[in-house]
Amino acid sequence: MGILNKITFGLFRGSTANIQELPTGSVTVDRHGNIVTSTVSSAFPKKVLHSIGHDVLELFNEARASQMPLAEVTLHFGSLRITARELRGGAIIFLFPQTALMPTPHSFRL
Repeated sequence: MGILNKITFGLFRGSTANIQELPTGSVTVDRHGNIVTSTVSSAFPKKVLHSIGHDVLELFNEARASQMPLAEVTLHFGSLRITARELRGGAIIFLFPQTALMPTPHSFRL
């Protein structure tokens, strides 16, 4: 299951989906996927943050195993941008909700 599915549908198996705000802030995870620090609202489920952290660590580990280690990765979804940086086996993950009025990092300005 992808990261976006975990954020939007992962908590609602067997029940109707509820509308919730996208997370904003950062999460630091250790090499085992445990959350060390978080600036994301406590209203956002820790289970989903833990799952995102686990998936990011898995991505870094698979890249390292493929002889293509990553220092940073950015994932762009329609309304959410996730940027993660590798930290000696752990990671710091930044979560940014995107709106139509917010420029993307690659927007060209005149």
